[in-house]
Amino acid sequence: MQNNAIELISPAGDWTCLRTALQAGADAVYFGAEGYNMRASSRSFIPGDFPEVAAACREHEAKAYLALNTLVYDDELEAVRKTVAAAKTAGIDAVICWDMAVIEACRTEAMPFHLSTQASISNYAAVKHYAALGAGMIVLARELRLEQLKAITDAIKRDKLPVKIECFVHGAMCVAVSGRCFMSQDLFGKSANRGECLQPCRRKYRVTDTDEKFELDLGEDYVMSPKDLCAIEFIDELAEAGITGFKIEGRNRSPEYVQLATASYRRAIDAFLAEENTTEGRLRFRKTAKTLKADLAKAYNRGFSEGFYFGQPFDAWAKRYGSLGTEKKTYIGIVQKYYPKAGVAEILIHARGLTAGETLSIQGTETGLVRFDDARFYCNEAPAERAGKGDLVTLKCERVRKGDKVYVIE
Repeated sequence: MQNNAIELISPAGDWTCLRTALQAGADAVYFGAEGYNMRASSRSFIPGDFPEVAAACREHEAKAYLALNTLVYDDELEAVRKTVAAAKTAGIDAVICWDMAVIEACRTEAMPFHLSTQASISNYAAVKHYAALGAGMIVLARELRLEQLKAITDAIKRDKLPVKIECFVHGAMCVAVSGRCFMSQDLFGKSANRGECLQPCRRKYRVTDTDEKFELDLGEDYVMSPKDLCAIEFIDELAEAGITGFKIEGRNRSPEYVQLATASYRRAIDAFLAEENTTEGRLRFRKTAKTLKADLAKAYNRGFSEGFYFGQPFDAWAKRYGSLGTEKKTYIGIVQKYYPKAGVAEILIHARGLTAGETLSIQGTETGLVRFDDARFYCNEAPAERAGKGDLVTLKCERVRKGDKVYVIE
């Protein structure tokens, strides 16, 4: 964890991503509980995991935030209360929510809570209301412009409210207002507001003339699928506007995405804080941020947008379905043993094969993600240029564990 006023908050869809985020420099991670978070398809945690999650975060001097940010029904209220109580007992730092039933459960259990962007908080009167209820941090509506954010943070400072403001800096954006969409519910019976969205908006659509039966594709753009947000080049402006929580979206994304996004924003934040507030210092920061943005394009993305921070976005729609990321990973094998004294991993090749000089990614629930370029390895106790299916290879690397999966990054 970095000792500064800006908190970098990274996604943890499972144990591998949680440990990866912490290793990459996150100041906090946010994770979901089964049944009550906005990423129901991610491999969510259960209350029994909470003590270990809290311990892992404390080990890295980071905070742990539990996302209970779906709508809640009457027959779930007692289970939600028990989940909040379990989080409190385990030492989780805060619950992210917006349903008033969850807020009341947090108040009852004396559990700190943060307000989710789902609440669409767009004005200072609403901020005061939720701050009075006890919200320690509020994620404002994603549709606000930078000057609107600053007006709210200025008012918070003026009135000395005990609340911080958080915003998203990277990741998927939803076409609906603050993500409150009913399209998936209407078409498939899977509610976005219960974390089950099937993202029909991301697909290509065809318009049909019902009289003449002519069909037209909707141009080159996926008109309901926005590009991903990328604010790395203007985090200085967000910080100067009074934002102290910088959140990366992505609890459904890969450990590689979590590692690259977290490490990139960690470097950008540190570069900003290290520079003097001068024209030269700002130019040096922007140069660093531009390089980091190019690196971010390697991971899963739909193209990048500035979101609404500088007004209504133009040309903000994805050009095709899926990712524009320039890197992909291919599974090749599994770690059989690790020899800590020698710092050597033994890997059984299952598929594809391995060539000397390739980039490897080794990942697991305890390891997180270990990535290294220009892999050099031994096969049959001799240096090798190539290993195939069934071969057992050894190579020097950071601490990994038996059972960790091995990928080639291309």
